Amino acid sequence: MVDIFTRIAAMVIGSFLLGIGINGFLVPHHLLDGGFIGIALLLQYYFHFPAGLCSALLSLPLIIYAWIKDRKQFHGSFYGMILTALFIDLLAPFHFFLPIAPSAILGGAICGVAVGLMLRYETSTAGTDLLAYFIAKITPINIGILFVIIDGLIVLSGYQVLGMQSVLFSSITILVAGSLASICYERF
Repeated sequence: MVDIFTRIAAMVIGSFLLGIGINGFLVPHHLLDGGFIGIALLLQYYFHFPAGLCSALLSLPLIIYAWIKDRKQFHGSFYGMILTALFIDLLAPFHFFLPIAPSAILGGAICGVAVGLMLRYETSTAGTDLLAYFIAKITPINIGILFVIIDGLIVLSGYQVLGMQSVLFSSITILVAGSLASICYERF
């Protein structure tokens, strides 16, 4: 029973922290997180689609893969995806208006701790963190390095739309997030 409650707590706390990190720090400066949430933020910035809902829809293929390959991870990821989508969309009105540099660092730190916590207890947002989890299980590549590579490619894809300043500060965000996700996942 303790294991189930610990996973649920990690899922709820991690999803809530993601909602705060994204809406509180990244959205006010049109910064991107990596992964499906980053793609969903691009859709939100330019088409006003709800980022949480978009990230959940983008995650469905990975959820199906988790169902086939790792049922324990599937359950944590499916419910984590739902909770994360809800918290991102429910907390959308809450913004902290700090300068861009502290926002990039704090947003990355909060998102990294959230993802690392969720992965530590075998749950996730079912986005590219789940993809990184599966890759890390079959390769010797550190999960934090995988986050940086995957997320970096997604942030770079936003260059044409958001410009260089957003790409640079979003890169800081994902470096901080990847580092803290790795620390939380592997050491605590």
